[in-house]
Amino acid sequence: MTPVKKFYRQQANTLLQNLKKRNMAAYYCDTKEEAVELAKSLIKEGSTISFGGSMTLHESGMIDALKSGDYKLLDRSTAGSADEVKKIYHDALSSDTYFMSSNAISLDGHLVNIDGNGNRLAALIYGPEQVIVMAGMNKVASTSDEALNRVRNFAAPANTQRLDRNTPCHKTGFCHDCQSEDCICCNTVITRRSSREGRIKVIMIGEILGY
Repeated sequence: MTPVKKFYRQQANTLLQNLKKRNMAAYYCDTKEEAVELAKSLIKEGSTISFGGSMTLHESGMIDALKSGDYKLLDRSTAGSADEVKKIYHDALSSDTYFMSSNAISLDGHLVNIDGNGNRLAALIYGPEQVIVMAGMNKVASTSDEALNRVRNFAAPANTQRLDRNTPCHKTGFCHDCQSEDCICCNTVITRRSSREGRIKVIMIGEILGY
């Protein structure tokens, strides 16, 4: 085992304890393959599943697993019109399971997320029976302030590159607290506790995944 893997395991021990104190179910997997198998064990065949935009879900293979499984998948990429996309966003709030990642997670157990539309954060806060958050250990920050800084000055600018948004951070690589029409940072949510025990399930993965 590499020194980084050992470090991830040690750090995860602290993080998982703190997430559990905040009413969240918490797990650690060394690899993305193990994480996908764990996530599949947490969902029932035939259940309704949706997911938010996430490079982690794609890179881990979770999206492929959902598409090939026996689930009713609400996938906005299959929509044929803006109205269909809107309906999927709304229907996702009534899903059995919603998958997402977190832009950052503090060691004391706060999930820190910034979003444009807010559909992902709406599902995290209320609606789906359970929310499964999958995140690489590269998303972990020491404090909530550092987690928020990570989102604003790393995750968001990287996502504007991916989405080709016309924002100041797309050009400079750091947050300008902009009011651009292309802004993807319209909503900031810090989740400090799951209102219902175990509704939010966090799977930490000992790899670099997503932004």
